Amino acid sequence: MAERVVPEPGPAPERGPAPESLPLESKRARLEEALRALRGVVVAFSGGVDSAYLLAAAADVLGERCVGATAVSPSLARDELAAARALASAMGARHVVVETDEFDDPRYRRNDLQRCYFCKAALFTRLGALAAELGLPAVAYGANADDRGEYRPGMRAAAEFAVRAPLLEAGLTKAEIRNLARARGLEAWDKPASPCLASRLPHGTPVTLGALRQIEEGERVLHRLGFPDVRVRHHGAVARIEVPLPAVPRLLAEAPRVAAALVALGFREVEVDRRGLRSGRLAAEALRAQGGAVPGDAGGAGPGQGVTPGTGRP
Repeated sequence: MAERVVPEPGPAPERGPAPESLPLESKRARLEEALRALRGVVVAFSGGVDSAYLLAAAADVLGERCVGATAVSPSLARDELAAARALASAMGARHVVVETDEFDDPRYRRNDLQRCYFCKAALFTRLGALAAELGLPAVAYGANADDRGEYRPGMRAAAEFAVRAPLLEAGLTKAEIRNLARARGLEAWDKPASPCLASRLPHGTPVTLGALRQIEEGERVLHRLGFPDVRVRHHGAVARIEVPLPAVPRLLAEAPRVAAALVALGFREVEVDRRGLRSGRLAAEALRAQGGAVPGDAGGAGPGQGVTPGTGRP
């Protein structure tokens, strides 16, 4: 694995009122001030709305002293890489693609509750080295103010590697970032969140290349059927599909086609989760099983709605 390179931290934001209490325009100004103070930055750019707005804001303030870096590994869907390239090009930002080696780490592949920590440690190691190569003093990523209340071990890695979170520091929430991204004309302003493919595997189930490809191809099938916000949870022979609650009836109507396509990918059974999509559900289930506190917990896991393979009939 790459040598750990920790960039020099930029100046911390000035003390003052809690940023969450500020009006939106004040938060935007606070973000720009923080970015200007960095004097140069590598932005971890996944193509999601948070990192897209952060990259756009940094490029507006810092120009050529800002570079967006998209990390390529087996856990990144190929469609996501293509979308990130197109988005960076549309906003006129400098953009590079780097490879990360988290898959070489058995602790990552073990897929316990610290998987995201090992993934982010590999990412920030690579981006720290890139920042040093380019003569840029800082690395930043797209954590926002809403992330404080969630289970995110990757934030510990960010702290250890002195990686800045300017959106969070400015007090910007996800909804506010979407509004700012829309005003900035970013196509990703309403893009659904899309965590890495490994997040579809229950904790304790090893991350394998075969499972990641099944997940990627399964979600591509659903995207083409008009479900942009979807998770194919990989439970060995069983695929459990989550879409937002209002889309569940339409998914059930498409069940025969969906089941046939996913069985062709190697799954033996397909389930539709009638509770709808919940980001972070597998981490919540693992925390609950260990007796830990679950942020925003709304109760037990409960069964999904089974779909007979090849027919789609419950």
